[in-house]
Amino acid sequence: MPDPVLLVLDAAPSPRLGRLTGRADVRYADSGSLARLLPAADALLVWDVASDAVRAAWPGPGRRPRWVHTAGADVDRILCPELVASDTVLTTARGLFERPVAEQVAGLVLALAQDLPGTLELQRQRRSRPREGRRVAGTRAVVVGAGPVGREITRLLHGLGVTVALVGRTARRTIHGAADLDPLAARADWVIAAVPLTNRTRGMFDRRFFGLLQPSACFVNVGRAACVVRADLVDALERRWFAGAALDVFEDEPPVADDPLWDVPGLLVVPRPSGDRAGWRDRLSERFVALYERWERGEPLPDPVDKERGYVPSPDLSGVTGGRPAIAPPPPASAPPPARPVPVPDAGRDRPSDVPPPPVSG
Repeated sequence: MPDPVLLVLDAAPSPRLGRLTGRADVRYADSGSLARLLPAADALLVWDVASDAVRAAWPGPGRRPRWVHTAGADVDRILCPELVASDTVLTTARGLFERPVAEQVAGLVLALAQDLPGTLELQRQRRSRPREGRRVAGTRAVVVGAGPVGREITRLLHGLGVTVALVGRTARRTIHGAADLDPLAARADWVIAAVPLTNRTRGMFDRRFFGLLQPSACFVNVGRAACVVRADLVDALERRWFAGAALDVFEDEPPVADDPLWDVPGLLVVPRPSGDRAGWRDRLSERFVALYERWERGEPLPDPVDKERGYVPSPDLSGVTGGRPAIAPPPPASAPPPARPVPVPDAGRDRPSDVPPPPVSG
């Protein structure tokens, strides 16, 4: 029997797949050749996570791989109606990015609290001027998105003494539902967006939402760029509706030198961490090889994407209808410490009753 054909949508440097020698017929494709090579593949590794080639090639003729794995955490560049409707199992690099992204958020919260941008500007001017920072302990945060990234952010912010309300699509256990988001955000010092990009979350942080925030609040987006209406965020910052914002995701990454975002007052433009600590590509390769070995043995793959929702459901949502439940879900190691949900105050600026609550994933 011939070895399974493993097709790699490649990007330099290529993944390290030496352990699969003699067990897989590894072939490489780029955006131009993917559609031609796809029908021969039994499995597809999307190593080039910035490419839209899979979404473009998948609807074409011929058979399709039984398994697709992306080396990223998000699948919005991959999913198309034909892939959603297929029996193909889709997996991600879940588990490798949560801690680096959470550390990025903690660093941004501390930087904004101490006005690090102002300090750097004074240093550039060779000036020293005493300024008052902001104490982080005792402040309140809303983390929007109750997946592994949002839960790890919650864990780290708890360690800084921040009271955190975690908001997901549905209320359960220690997690608030979407209906609680507005009143919580209206009283928060920090609003952290960590939602995947789906039809429900696209553009959810808009002019209406930014108008809820108190003047001292800061907004941080480490989810997907398209979840934020960029023009509305820029306008809100220019009008000083709230104190500041930080973004590590953008429509074009990295932003070009003449992008107006660089000059928006109160905005920190920071590099995307994406798990890129030393050795992160090796860890991605090792994770994929381990999954391949399970797939080769015919074992269920852990944490498959619910393709209809566009993300991997949290373990405590595995029984909710609307898609395939997680197969052999891992223990919720990244869940925040047990605690009662933060009471929802009367914000005084709730939306009109005929406006539905914003969509939230996770």
